[in-house]
Amino acid sequence: IYGLAFSLDGQILASASTDSSIRLWNVSTGQCFQILQGHTDWVYAVAFHPDGNILASGSADCTVKLWQIRTGQCLKTLTGHTDKIMGICFSLDGLLASASADQTVRLWDLNKGNCLRILHGHQNRVYAAVFSPDGQTLASCSTDQTVKLWDWRAGECLKTLTGHTNWVFSVAFSPDGQTLASASHDETVRIWDVKTGKCHYICTGHTRLVSSVAFSVEGDAIASGSQDQTVRIWDTRTGVCIRVLIAKRLYEGMKLTGVKGLTQATIATLQTLGALV
Repeated sequence: IYGLAFSLDGQILASASTDSSIRLWNVSTGQCFQILQGHTDWVYAVAFHPDGNILASGSADCTVKLWQIRTGQCLKTLTGHTDKIMGICFSLDGLLASASADQTVRLWDLNKGNCLRILHGHQNRVYAAVFSPDGQTLASCSTDQTVKLWDWRAGECLKTLTGHTNWVFSVAFSPDGQTLASASHDETVRIWDVKTGKCHYICTGHTRLVSSVAFSVEGDAIASGSQDQTVRIWDTRTGVCIRVLIAKRLYEGMKLTGVKGLTQATIATLQTLGALV
């Protein structure tokens, strides 16, 4: 499962899968009540329209599909991207953006199914795009190691935020739209001033790539998820890690002795977990 999204009322969870389908789940009961089928390759991303009636999905088949939630019917298929679609997002007024491995971000008119604008500028695949809370600015991140801020109406790149030393996987605006957070393969989270484009803080502590980042509702904290199997909570005002969330892992701290026949890879994993003396 590559993508998840809650409806705005919190009652439905959508999941995007490598089996080319999207499933809709009743959050209260935990039951799947709709399976959306039509994509012909992995589905990487899903997003709910603000009106709660439509779901958008982005796939490795290079299409975005719009689904009616009540019936499960595919309303439109948006074509134009020439490589897999890694991320999609809606603005609060219902504008749809899609981020693709074809190095572009596209903006779509949902009524006509037309592409309104193509944002060119990234030099490698675009992993994610997100609208600012006021809908005026779009942020995108890429494997070209940059974050870009766009005036999407004009199709103009306002700022290119540089500093990450590896792929950037995720970006998020603070609730007031003044701060941006980015998560990277370089094991850091960066906190940026949207107005100036300056990096306020480089948040270090993760020991593997950081794949996702999100702001708290109040905007005073940032959560980051990493391949090191932890979630870290950062103080937005200082860039300091205030909490590390980690689930208990199988064999962790067991201090096993006399175990034979293990591969070197298994031994290394168990040693990392503190499971071998």
